[in-house]
Amino acid sequence: MDNLQFRRHRRLRKSNNMRALVRETFLRTEDLIYPLFVVEGNHVKNEVPSMPGVYQISLDYLEAEMKEIVSLGIKSVIVFGVPAEKDEVGTQAYHDHGIVQEAIRAIKKQFSELIVVADTCLCQYTSHGHCGIIEEGQILNDPTLNLLAQTAISQARAGADIIAPSNMMDGFVAAIRKGLDEAGFEDIPIMSYAVKYASSYYGPFRDAAHSSPQFGDRKTYQMDPSNRLEALREAQSDVEEGADFLIVKPALSYLDIIRDVKNEFNTPIVAYNVSGEYSMIKAAALNGWVDEKSLVLEKLTSMKRAGADLIITYAAKDAARWLREE
Repeated sequence: MDNLQFRRHRRLRKSNNMRALVRETFLRTEDLIYPLFVVEGNHVKNEVPSMPGVYQISLDYLEAEMKEIVSLGIKSVIVFGVPAEKDEVGTQAYHDHGIVQEAIRAIKKQFSELIVVADTCLCQYTSHGHCGIIEEGQILNDPTLNLLAQTAISQARAGADIIAPSNMMDGFVAAIRKGLDEAGFEDIPIMSYAVKYASSYYGPFRDAAHSSPQFGDRKTYQMDPSNRLEALREAQSDVEEGADFLIVKPALSYLDIIRDVKNEFNTPIVAYNVSGEYSMIKAAALNGWVDEKSLVLEKLTSMKRAGADLIITYAAKDAARWLREE
């Protein structure tokens, strides 16, 4: 072993405090955005079968849910609505008394400092389950934009702090930005689902939001999972149209895309840790196959390391509890 030359990297790993001293990436509770599924009716708290620990709740249970969220130090939520009625053009999405609008008002009335993000889409509200107007079996891009702008304006009017359009229509950010500005909401930012892949990881969400398409699929407007450069083109368009945040969805299988987008743009980058990613770990944990705490925190940290500034995750409440223990 004489004259053997090598570097001793383990010097910086020899104790917990030493590892903490040189740690490069940090996961904070403030980085997490917790999704809420709000339904019409009273006394409703339905656990989503494919998402253990995640519930559909009615407005009368919202206060208790929000108190728990705030007590954990979570500072942001994103609201999804499950309406009682649907039609061909998703009227309840942009109705001033739609379920999302009513939920936003209720949250902001009692928790005014909490950041409320409104998911802005039509799929939960249309009878066909697609994110736009349908004509002869085709999803029409331009006629859909007006309805998206109306939805965003109604959500801003209800008190939303951030508008998050998730439909992937071409020009959706430009239409919503114009609509918000003309309605006097110039200061409301847009958190665009800029890079949203046509992913198989969305299945449990569609159980929770009742948003499965009734025919076909969403591959004509969501992105092909094989494509990388297309993500940068999509993000570039949204930045030019006025997006203030860029979402990459899903997160775990697209960490390379998160890094690409982070390297290219100086807006805050949001990773959406989607339902399928959540459910896989939850199922494995319930079977005793994995250590849920360590695996979830490792997964979320990987998203931060890849370049995400914020993470939308159904594990936010669990992660917040575990981070307090660290």
